[in-house]
Amino acid sequence: MGKTLTYKILEKHLTQGSLSAGEPIGIRIDQTLTQDATGTTAFLLFESMGLGRVKTQKSVSYIDHNMSQFGPENHNDHLYLQTVAAKSGAYHSRAGNGICHQVHLERFGEPGKTLLGSDSHTPTGGGIGMLAIGAGGMDVAVAMGGGAFYLTAPKVIGVELVGNLKPWVGSKDIILKLLSILSTKGNVGCVVEYFGDGVKTLSVPQRATVTNMGAELGVTTSVFPSDETTRLFLDAQGRGDSYLALSADPDAEYDRIIKIDLSELEPMAACPSSPDNIKTVSELVGKKVNQVVVGSCTNSSYTDLMMVARTLKGRKLHPMVEFAIAPGSRQVLNMLAENGALADIIASGARILESGCGCCIGQGYSPADGTISVRTFNRNFAGRTGTKGDMAYLVSPETAVAIALKGEFVDPREIGVDYPLVEMPKHFLIDDSMIEQPPSEEDAQNIEVLRGPTIVVPESPQDLCDTINGKVLLKCGDKITTDHIMPAGAFLKYRSNVPEYAKVVFNCFNEEDEPTFADRALNLKAKGVAGIVVAGDSYGQGSSREHAALCPMYLGVRVVIAKTIERIHKANLINFAIVPIEFADPDDYDKIEAHDKLEIISLLDSVRSSDSIKVVNKTKECEIIGKLNLSKRDREVLVSGGLLKYTRNNA
Repeated sequence: MGKTLTYKILEKHLTQGSLSAGEPIGIRIDQTLTQDATGTTAFLLFESMGLGRVKTQKSVSYIDHNMSQFGPENHNDHLYLQTVAAKSGAYHSRAGNGICHQVHLERFGEPGKTLLGSDSHTPTGGGIGMLAIGAGGMDVAVAMGGGAFYLTAPKVIGVELVGNLKPWVGSKDIILKLLSILSTKGNVGCVVEYFGDGVKTLSVPQRATVTNMGAELGVTTSVFPSDETTRLFLDAQGRGDSYLALSADPDAEYDRIIKIDLSELEPMAACPSSPDNIKTVSELVGKKVNQVVVGSCTNSSYTDLMMVARTLKGRKLHPMVEFAIAPGSRQVLNMLAENGALADIIASGARILESGCGCCIGQGYSPADGTISVRTFNRNFAGRTGTKGDMAYLVSPETAVAIALKGEFVDPREIGVDYPLVEMPKHFLIDDSMIEQPPSEEDAQNIEVLRGPTIVVPESPQDLCDTINGKVLLKCGDKITTDHIMPAGAFLKYRSNVPEYAKVVFNCFNEEDEPTFADRALNLKAKGVAGIVVAGDSYGQGSSREHAALCPMYLGVRVVIAKTIERIHKANLINFAIVPIEFADPDDYDKIEAHDKLEIISLLDSVRSSDSIKVVNKTKECEIIGKLNLSKRDREVLVSGGLLKYTRNNA
């Protein structure tokens, strides 16, 4: 039987375990990336391990999320990240150089390499044939220190692409179509691998759009083959020596095959407030729109914005639409400025936002109350824009620019404009002056790491005890995202100060004139009572933000009981010694309510060696059986009191 591309790369990087789907494995990591929303914690944890210099082939620290500086917090973090990267032997991409995924694709990514990033959209690198995986900052810190990354050997979903995209249908519509088939849940432990004749019709930026938003499927990662198109892209970036041809064997067998005919796709949209709430744009025609933005790590490439510029050239935006672009990198912005495309965009009435993540995470450009915002982003979770009760739709740049001209949802094929074909450049503008090279180990000894007063070393988890007497602080439903747990937007500037950031844990569920989740949790913690969270399906989907485990841990949360828990968040819970329990019988979810008192006996013994655990609801006088879906290493990490202690003990 032939091998999939996924398993070919895994095989070359395997350090532990057996490559059989469902089995726990460890793999060697070639490259890591961090960004400033997660990087401060990752580097603080890396320093706490006492491992000295990074041991990977390349580690890059990016500043792209928290660019606005209202107060000292963000700039304090920027200076810390700049100096700690130099001290640790990592590259550093300065604020303004661009979004980590876009810049990494342009300047660092290599086919066949493994990439671990403290951002859930790290799979963007799959667009050039990398096995690129998002993870929590603690896992990335371990990888920076030369440690393996542990995961489950995946099932591989093969997506066969045939045909060609028609004019005004974007690569975004491919992943929106796949989301309509697979949804955002139920895909844990899978990798999506693209193959077929349709692959060669897609440019690297188009492929990267698809792998980027593949994160919303809940899969481990997504990957395209590395072919002649990849070679031309790397040549144009001056990195042709990084090219390696890679593909699945012709007789590779997949666990499931989905066939998508590109020629049959039409413009689509993810409707509020989930990336899998998919409709065709033709179903939405006529809905008034007041805000449009093209950007984010999903759709801010040179070709995306050149298409926008050529469509807008000589035209004016609808007067009731506020339209903006956020170029994905300084390279993209410079090239638009040099060839005059930026002037065409500005002349149409558009706003130019920073080359960063900004409005994607609610840091500015929030929509007005009761209005529709159309975005080329990857997530539209409720409130993510920074506006409560928002109505955010996710579309391709082709659909977005058409809507900006008309002021309402319109099928871009019906606007009477010839589709502007944009060719990939033979040579990109190369200027790496805002990427700082790591100094020599000798020179690094003289570097002072700048630690502003708003940067606080995270508290270590408490060791597990054999019996937990706890209280349910919150019972929530399905599809609870890390944005629900830890709001981004204006609060994200507190990410380097856990006691401060923890004040807004589950902020969206707080009732007026009632104690907040944080207040209730700290009150229990002071009394020696464990906090417990109960949830439905797909708990913890979305961002890799480990603060969604770190901050609850600080507040005294010791257990999460849910129907299912998403991969990255489950790993983060384990890393911070919060026990993830899943209902053996999903109907038992109805046997627990908020404020119930729960008792878990023989917790340590169960974590060490059992696949099940008994939870006694003392309030309702009933018993519930939970599942402990844990690998041997997961158990060792929990019993050690979290990954930091485990790593120190095994260094």
